[in-house]
Amino acid sequence: MALLDSYSTKKSASGNNSLLPISPNDVQEWASMELADKIAPSAIEITPKSMRIGDKIVRTFFVISYPRYLSDNWLTPIINLDKIFDIAIYINPIETSELLKHFQKKIAEVESQIIVRQQKGLVRDPMLDTAREDLEELRDNLTQAQEKMFDVGMYITIYADTDTDLFRAESEIKSLLESKLIYIKPTLFQEEDGFKTVAPLGTDKLQVTQKLNSEPISSMFPFVSFDLTSETGILYGVNRHNSSLVIFDRFSLENYNSIIFAKSGAGKSYATKLEIIRTLMFDCDVIVIDPEREYEYLAEAIGGRYFNISLSSDHHINPFDLPIPREDEASADVLRSNIINLVGLFRIMLGGLTPEEDSVIDRAITETYSLKDITADSDFSTIEPPLLSDFEMVLTGMEGTDSILQRLTKYTHGSWASFINQPTNVDINKKFVVFSVRDMEDDLKPAAMYIVTHFIWNAVRKELKKRLLVVDEAWWMMKSDDTASFLYSIAKRGRKYYLGLCTITQDVGDFMKSPYGVPIITNSSIQLLLKQSPSTMDVLQKTFNLTDEEKYLLLESGVGEGIFFAGLKHVAIKIIASYTEDQIITSDPSQVISIKKAKQELAEGRAQNG
Repeated sequence: MALLDSYSTKKSASGNNSLLPISPNDVQEWASMELADKIAPSAIEITPKSMRIGDKIVRTFFVISYPRYLSDNWLTPIINLDKIFDIAIYINPIETSELLKHFQKKIAEVESQIIVRQQKGLVRDPMLDTAREDLEELRDNLTQAQEKMFDVGMYITIYADTDTDLFRAESEIKSLLESKLIYIKPTLFQEEDGFKTVAPLGTDKLQVTQKLNSEPISSMFPFVSFDLTSETGILYGVNRHNSSLVIFDRFSLENYNSIIFAKSGAGKSYATKLEIIRTLMFDCDVIVIDPEREYEYLAEAIGGRYFNISLSSDHHINPFDLPIPREDEASADVLRSNIINLVGLFRIMLGGLTPEEDSVIDRAITETYSLKDITADSDFSTIEPPLLSDFEMVLTGMEGTDSILQRLTKYTHGSWASFINQPTNVDINKKFVVFSVRDMEDDLKPAAMYIVTHFIWNAVRKELKKRLLVVDEAWWMMKSDDTASFLYSIAKRGRKYYLGLCTITQDVGDFMKSPYGVPIITNSSIQLLLKQSPSTMDVLQKTFNLTDEEKYLLLESGVGEGIFFAGLKHVAIKIIASYTEDQIITSDPSQVISIKKAKQELAEGRAQNG
């Protein structure tokens, strides 16, 4: 046998762990052991109040009293406790004919007590009147076969490592049950029978039962899970608890924002592309800021528009562009808001500003607009906006601007001049638009994403339409307070313009370090947590108030699996796409190569056939 040649960690004679060969006697001894010996604990100690099974302390309880009415799902808070325990419910039907005789006798006893009190001139007892009404109603329902009666026994076994933990768990369960007028008692001097009763043996050794009819028994149904299925919306995935569909409409919530956290390769971009395809079918425009060029093929496949923003690109965006004021907006407010945003942009581009420089730039921007006759009182909808070189010219004529001009030169005359010192030639009049900043230098990426986002925001304000803005790898924007603040302002104000913001990131640490990280999360009605790395799990658990079970679920999830939050509800979800959707949205390198190869072969075949 190969097993005889293998090695195992065993106790050596010195008492230390060491590698010793497994002998034939060891194999024979293991084979001769009964199954019970292999799975049984090392020892069991039984005391009047509890049992010790291996390294666990065990105590069993039984229910002794129920209230007059049991609400639906009253057992759910107990089942969802973050404790280790078992629950056993025994339901035995009672013969109705025998029970009716008992009811008749019981009703007679209650009526007799009422008559006696009346004869003695005592005040009416409401408890006796209620008991008579309940008994008569139940008797009528039993007679008409609308209800049935059962002997019901409910038992709970709690497990803990220490007496203190056991006491805390017992107190918490008792408190929850007693708040619903349900009372339990421990199985004193019957711990062994109690443990066997709750064990999956199907034998009630305690026989502590209460008589309940069908309606209250139905409220004890223990298998309760949330559904997130609505009549409108798109399919996000499948509920892993009960295989129901998770269908939701983000535009039906108090705000239209969402956030996705996941480690690299967990399927966050896949899930987002799937949502984009399905959202486009419901007359919604989608705009994507793509730092990794993952959405290019999707834009090509569905007839969208793709812009590559880089130093060598032919696509340019002028940050001095102004949105056309809407009917409910004043020109002065639009101009002032744009000036504030431009100051934030220069703060990013120039590596920070002193208070004096901040004031100078604010004044210089105002004068730059004035050169083009753009003022708070003018109609600038038909005026060509200034360029960065115009702003530089204004700064040259001002005092104390040498440091600013020196840092600004690379954007107007240096290697980065082609980036933003050009008129805008980008048109986003399409259902699906992607801005890629992958080829932009890392030093310029935060500024590029800020400029693109600002351009999109101006377009959104120009015309009221249902839109979804997707910001992938948002941690780039969270590196600077100005970009993070601008992203947060979109999250807050987007609802007014029918805009939903989808924020995606894999670097949870950088995102949460920003003072705007948590506010963006709280302003997102939908949150999707996919597979996480252990280093970020503690931060997410605290932020989203996850239980330990949910924490481990995220750590052990596969690709496209996680937890979906919508409002106050959340469910475990699995993202599923059709074959056609998968071919369009996949970013798996092996699949991408196969698709490109198939397309190339198809093109060559068509060329050969003329």
